[in-house]
Amino acid sequence: MDYNLTYEIEDKYLSPYAKKSADTAGRAIKIEPCRIRTEFQRDRDRVIHNKAFRRLKHKTQVFISPEGDHYRTRLTHTLEVAQIARTLARSLRLNEDLTEAISLGHDLGHTPFGHAGEQALAEFTDFEHNVQSLRVADVLEYDFKGMNLTAEVRDGILNHKLDTCAATLEGVIVSYADRIAYINHDIDDAKRAGILSESDLPPEYVAVLGEKHGRRINNMILDIIEHSYGKKGVFQSPPFEAAMKGLREFMFDRVYLKSEAKAEEGKAKDMIRYLYKYYIADLSRLPVPYIALLDKHPKEQVVCDYISSMSDRYSVTVFESLIVPRGWHRV
Repeated sequence: MDYNLTYEIEDKYLSPYAKKSADTAGRAIKIEPCRIRTEFQRDRDRVIHNKAFRRLKHKTQVFISPEGDHYRTRLTHTLEVAQIARTLARSLRLNEDLTEAISLGHDLGHTPFGHAGEQALAEFTDFEHNVQSLRVADVLEYDFKGMNLTAEVRDGILNHKLDTCAATLEGVIVSYADRIAYINHDIDDAKRAGILSESDLPPEYVAVLGEKHGRRINNMILDIIEHSYGKKGVFQSPPFEAAMKGLREFMFDRVYLKSEAKAEEGKAKDMIRYLYKYYIADLSRLPVPYIALLDKHPKEQVVCDYISSMSDRYSVTVFESLIVPRGWHRV
């Protein structure tokens, strides 16, 4: 007996512009249908139940090794993106399950130390975290056999960045949710760190988006819903689009590039550079599973695969083991 009524519910209630589960382009390798879950629901579960997702809890969002338990990590960022994206999807009558699966998988390939690590690897290759996230899903996870995700989830993961455009409205929603999440939670973390105060935020943007963390998020979500409902696209009003862009530029100027809390990023980049040069000079130093990838994948890519998979603290441990002298004693 088939217990899955989701297909009927989607057919009855979702927007004509939603990607319905029954219309998925499917997977590279076909699998038997599930009696209780749609294919997008299965992808959500596949993303959650993998090692790359769990490692996000020890990867930097913005602040490197902050003192305190309340700063965001790459994992908590991912969860906040998923929450915002699901709210948008449900309100716009789009596919919430597809939206959630993309959200949870969008940063699987992020490097240790956030964008500092990404920038360091990009000095040697054309590394981009969104491309790497898809590679994690296609190649590296589940013991280097891939997760075999649906085409729509793969597309959304690849195209979640600001300068890309997903093929589904659910994927576009995730790209907006990503921006809404990081702009606002990075302000919150910067305030906690003493780098910003609420009064530092440009008043022209606050007047549009709202005061306080929760109010801004709520207003950004409502603006998208009001200007996108029933339409074949996802839109912001011109004032909100301009204010969100301006606030993002303000964060780059005051927090992402120049703040005291970012001072350690230079050391993080140096460490990632060292690790890349160390492994590329002698590929036999890589773990055995990564060495096996060299038969079919370029060496530069495989070295990036290994380094980007590391958590912040594991990369530090590896680095220290290579450059810090150990004590010696006779047994």
